[in-house]
Amino acid sequence: MPKKRRRVKDKWRGKVWYSVMSPPYFGGVELGSIPADDPSKLVGRVVDATLYDITNDFAHQYLNMYFTVADVEDKTARTIFKGHEYSRDYLRSLVRRRTTRVDGIFNVATMDGYGLSLAVSVFTLARIRTSQEQEIRAVMRRIVGEKASSLTFDQFVQELVLGKIASDIYNEAKKIAPLRHVGIRKSKLTLQAATSS
Repeated sequence: MPKKRRRVKDKWRGKVWYSVMSPPYFGGVELGSIPADDPSKLVGRVVDATLYDITNDFAHQYLNMYFTVADVEDKTARTIFKGHEYSRDYLRSLVRRRTTRVDGIFNVATMDGYGLSLAVSVFTLARIRTSQEQEIRAVMRRIVGEKASSLTFDQFVQELVLGKIASDIYNEAKKIAPLRHVGIRKSKLTLQAATSS
């Protein structure tokens, strides 16, 4: 028995720490360090961080980001964007009485062949009619579809996370009904392009 225990200790001692970096389109900042006895075991590992960890902007604390380790070189693990979501507390804070929440889930493909699933939410200032909800959902679908087909994955993810796409939806949908908040509350990478590096 003691021999087995010693072997476990040796195994831990043999592990090397690797710096996990965000993708270049998120500034290539360090997200943390993870240990491994073999760098190939890191590939596919999911690392989470908040947008605040990347931008140092306190207003971005509510956004949880997920990255997958794509490859390892020396002591550096490089990642690609896997998805994001609003924190539970932040999502709860957006819900108000006597207002309408319009949700839409859309599958889109970027110009360079990446597939993403997006959950878009629009919060209104007052209750709205079903016909207005349908119009708002049509605006969401059109804008996320147009954006995805005209941008590369890197560009699309940036606009997605930093609020540019939500802002475009807001500017169109506010013509249908007064709005309080528009956001892409969740995204998930569903298809990775074969040409990814």
